[in-house]
Amino acid sequence: MPYDKSLDKELFGEEIEFETTKVKVSIMSYNDGQKKLQLSRENRDMNSGEFKFSKLGRMTKEEVEKILPIMQKAFGQME
Repeated sequence: MPYDKSLDKELFGEEIEFETTKVKVSIMSYNDGQKKLQLSRENRDMNSGEFKFSKLGRMTKEEVEKILPIMQKAFGQME
């Protein structure tokens, strides 16, 4: 069965913006299935100023310090 975006539901979502990037923590459920934590990053395009999707990759200490409390909050909604 191919992926159907209409079946992918965001149950929780919160993002934190840094100088040139933002990281989003979300809880997703596909087709009312198991809840899963998702981390995603968007980097600011220096020419347009708009944010564009990017691979999360590594995180700085500052990013981790700000994201961990949001992850804990999201974790509480996974039950």
